[in-house]
Parts: sequence; structure tokens; C-alpha cells
Amino acid sequence: MVAACAVALALAGGLSACGFEKPELGTEEEPGREGLALELAGVDYNVFITRELNLRITPDKAYYKGPEAKPGKVLYGVFIKVCGNTKGERPRSVPVRNFVVKDNQGNEYHPKELPEDDAFAYQPRPLSFEECIPQSGSVAQQGPTAGSMLLYEFPLQQTENRPLEMVIHGPFDLGEGKRESLHIELDI
Repeated sequence: MVAACAVALALAGGLSACGFEKPELGTEEEPGREGLALELAGVDYNVFITRELNLRITPDKAYYKGPEAKPGKVLYGVFIKVCGNTKGERPRSVPVRNFVVKDNQGNEYHPKELPEDDAFAYQPRPLSFEECIPQSGSVAQQGPTAGSMLLYEFPLQQTENRPLEMVIHGPFDLGEGKRESLHIELDI
């Protein structure tokens, strides 16, 4: 048994040395999963849950007070917690507004605009270290989803083009010459 473990460790080290390292979690090659906090530009993003909304039942009718989905379409809430994780030099982190959901056919979907007074809507603001959206003690934070909502309307047939992946686009990094992004596979 000990010999088998030693061989497995040696092989794992050998594969890493040969360039067969597992890609970093949250990348296009290795999307993160719901329930994991992933860092982007000094902010942690954690998609808690993605679920279809039925505006005829409680609590869904509290999440969104707008019209139901059009025929052939469906509303999905992506419930997210966003926290500042920067100490020291930059006392406040700025969460992003640029969220896109892509299906496996390359179709892209953007969140619907929600009113600022919607208690569950994701409303980005500068965050201090360990300060979060939704705010601690808020209705959204204490609700069953424990997150702020991004609302998407998908064509019903496109929900079959899984996996759906949320791409969170961060600020452009002048030093790297590119825009960083996080990739999270949505569990629908």
C-alpha cells in the first residue's frame, strides 16, 4: 500500500514536471463550480445557486416584480455573494458589472436590468475588506438563497445547451495587456 502511494506521488510530480499541470480553477479551461469563492481583482465572487423562477409562487414573486417570461422563454436567477478581499494599499475593492452567461453553442446572455430599490438585485458598490454584497443582515443575505440576484431570460430550448457558464469580466490589466475573467459553470 505504501509503495502504491509512493508511485502515485511520483507520477503526479512527473506529470507536473512534463507540463501536464491542471489549469487554475475559474479559468476557461477549468471553470469553477457553484459554491466556491473565486478571486478576481481583489474581489471574491461566489455563485451560491442558479434556479428557475416561478413568479406565481412565494418566494419567487418577491425576487422579481416584473413581467413573467415571454412564451418560449424562462427566467433564471443567479444568486451571488461578492466580498472585498483587499487589505492594505487598496482599502476598497470595486466589484464588476459585466456578467455574461454562455451556452455550449456560443450564445451569450446578459442579465436583465433590475430596479435599484429591488432588495434582491445585485447592485455593485465599492467594498472594504470582508464587506459583502448582499450586505450582512439584509433581506437578500438572510433569505433562502443568501445572495444578490442577477436575472436572466433564456430561450427555453437553450437551457438544454449545457453546460451554461457564467463569465465575469474584470477590469483591463495594463501590466498584463489583457482583461482578466472568471468562468463559473452554472448548475441548472
